Amino acid sequence: MSLPSRPLRVLLDTDPGIDDALAILLALASPEIDLAALAVVHGNCALSEAVRNGLDVLALGGAAHIPVAAGCDRPLLRPRFHAPEVHGVSGLGYAALPPSPAAAVAEHAVDLLIREVMAAPGEVTLVAVGPLTNVALAMRKEPRLAGSLRELIYMGGAFRIEGNASPLAEFNVYADPHAAQIVFTSGAPITIMPWDITRGVRITDVHIGRLLERGGPIAHFVAESTRYYMEMHRVRLGFAGCSLNDPAALALAYVPELAVTRPVNVEVELSGELSVGKTVADFLGKTDRAPNVRLVEQFDGEGFVEHFLTRIEALIDRA
Repeated sequence: MSLPSRPLRVLLDTDPGIDDALAILLALASPEIDLAALAVVHGNCALSEAVRNGLDVLALGGAAHIPVAAGCDRPLLRPRFHAPEVHGVSGLGYAALPPSPAAAVAEHAVDLLIREVMAAPGEVTLVAVGPLTNVALAMRKEPRLAGSLRELIYMGGAFRIEGNASPLAEFNVYADPHAAQIVFTSGAPITIMPWDITRGVRITDVHIGRLLERGGPIAHFVAESTRYYMEMHRVRLGFAGCSLNDPAALALAYVPELAVTRPVNVEVELSGELSVGKTVADFLGKTDRAPNVRLVEQFDGEGFVEHFLTRIEALIDRA
């Protein structure tokens, strides 16, 4: 893979839980990416914990200078919905990180997204790996934002499989379905990496052992955070290892050839008592609605896992 002439400017909208933290480390390990900032949103844990996690993971990766902005602490209309049973109360499983010397910036994450994107129309890739509350409000506040993105890559949705937050809905969409509907119908150039795909992109104890051979605090953090995550996957989902949901989505920004996508219309169910948060794709063209996203349907999971491990090993060695 040849490097681009200059790194890709990336904003990461995130609710730092375990796989979010791994995505942050992957971004720091990838020379193709210029990570501009973290915009933090409610989701895997409370906003205050998520902000702290983002700051501490950046410091772990030697990037405490990257701005972290706190955003929305609740969904647009529905009650808060967190996942301590998945990510632990702190959001980082069994891991405990030294506190970052940096603090969050005073700017609200919604305003940060608007400022960064509108300063360089067509040049910024927004990777969103949590509930879409920040992004939806930014699009409402600045209607030009959707059309000014280079690309919006989103991790979320369950299309052909059961959900992981309800029988039908994936967590990120379920946590704020109204925000997801706003974003999906915004006209932005959107690529969706769904739970259908990421649930099968897994690392195991063998992979963690490979990182631990390198030693150091980054390897220890990955091991301790994913140990909690793996326990959850074994109990709740019945398989060994854990899914690399958010890192796989991030990789699409700079290694798009890992995926095969198709254009399709996607809407979000907002009113069904049992189906709220369900992402509905018109695969067979049953409606007259034009495609509004590119949906990942195939992904080189094995190739990505090797890529992820190699990049994290390089980051460990640099640290």
